[in-house]
Amino acid sequence: MPTEILMPALSPTMEEGTLAKWLVKEGDEVASGDILAEIETDKATMEFEAVDEGTIGRILIEEGSEGVKVNTPIAVLLEEGESADDIDSAAPAKEEKPQAEEAPKAAEAETPEAGYGRGATDANDAHTKSDAKAPAAPKDDKGGRIFASPLARRIAADKGLDLTQIEGSGPRGRIVKADVESAQPTAAKADSPTAAKDAAPVTQPAPAGPSSDAVRKMYEDREVEEVKLDGMRKTIAARLTEAKQTVPHFYLRRDIEIDALLSFRSDLNKQLEARGVKLSVNDFIIKACALALQSVPDANAVWAGDRILKLKPSDVAVAVAVAIEGGLFTPVLQDADTKSLSTLSAQMKDLATRARDRKLAPHEYQGGSFAISNLGMFGIDNFDAVINPPHGAILAVGAGVKKPIIGKDGEITAATVMSVTLSVDHRVIDGALGAQLLNAIVENLENPMIMLA
Repeated sequence: MPTEILMPALSPTMEEGTLAKWLVKEGDEVASGDILAEIETDKATMEFEAVDEGTIGRILIEEGSEGVKVNTPIAVLLEEGESADDIDSAAPAKEEKPQAEEAPKAAEAETPEAGYGRGATDANDAHTKSDAKAPAAPKDDKGGRIFASPLARRIAADKGLDLTQIEGSGPRGRIVKADVESAQPTAAKADSPTAAKDAAPVTQPAPAGPSSDAVRKMYEDREVEEVKLDGMRKTIAARLTEAKQTVPHFYLRRDIEIDALLSFRSDLNKQLEARGVKLSVNDFIIKACALALQSVPDANAVWAGDRILKLKPSDVAVAVAVAIEGGLFTPVLQDADTKSLSTLSAQMKDLATRARDRKLAPHEYQGGSFAISNLGMFGIDNFDAVINPPHGAILAVGAGVKKPIIGKDGEITAATVMSVTLSVDHRVIDGALGAQLLNAIVENLENPMIMLA
């Protein structure tokens, strides 16, 4: 039978994406591994490969379509000998039949052909493990049909389970065998008004602010340009709102004298010029933070809901914000403490280039325990950065500015001073521990030679 090709989940957090471009058309023959389409997530544009061989019988979602939910059918693959007529004959009925007619045909009507991402379903088990008829599909409180496989309904009936209380993990929320086997019997739902009153109070969501219509109305007599939110901007808005509402930030600030660093960088770049290597101040900052996380390993940690995960010093990851059109990325430099400055520089340039082209793979921008946001190149003296959960901290870096200081001999002199602010998640890192981490970063940057030891 024709097989549905489903919208894939290209990262652990992906819920929807944009089908940016089809690389095949209806009638094309494809083999396993062939590139079918380019799919744009909130972070990157990625290629989607065919899993099976066959012929593209029908494209269901046009290229350029936004907000396509994961597991939504996007195309139909035909096997050898099948035609487009087989797609129409295999398509499930769009309208539900009356329950009296539905029950005898439940097993047949609810058994879709497996699609990419579904794997083997338990529907076929209904014919091999038992010949008993499955109970009729149940209804929810509003009279809507609850989708469950025939085998899942029979197991639920045998175990006395209420399918309205079970969340399905199958395509489109369909309840499958694994869902009912792992479920535990629950107390019957209260039908009386008294029971409803005794139910636990529902936590109300935080105020969301004025609606979009209300905001537009405020500016209806002004000339404005409406900018549609893409997936990246929606994700940034959601993540940063979550961070400021749920992460208890506190801030530590230091001024760093970087004249020794600038001189050391200049000398190194002269020696590396023949190799085509040019180190930036940011490369030194990355190295300094990575080594500091080794020196203060308790600060090399992330918040994991009901626990703290401490990264091992040999597996340090540092994320560096890269501004692109429409948002920013935090590509992750893994094992930054073990890499040379020239290697970090080359890797960062590569990641930044591919980030701007939205070509990063998920493992290149996920993870890490610590982030760096550097706005010094824009002339910003200092700022406070928002922590990117689940990171334990983020370092906001300002510009190096010539300032008068009191020298070691007590005389007034000029120095290049860079202001930094460490934003810290108090659930992960306490004040004293955060101070130790920031002091280690300052020590590395004011004495750059020790980073080569």
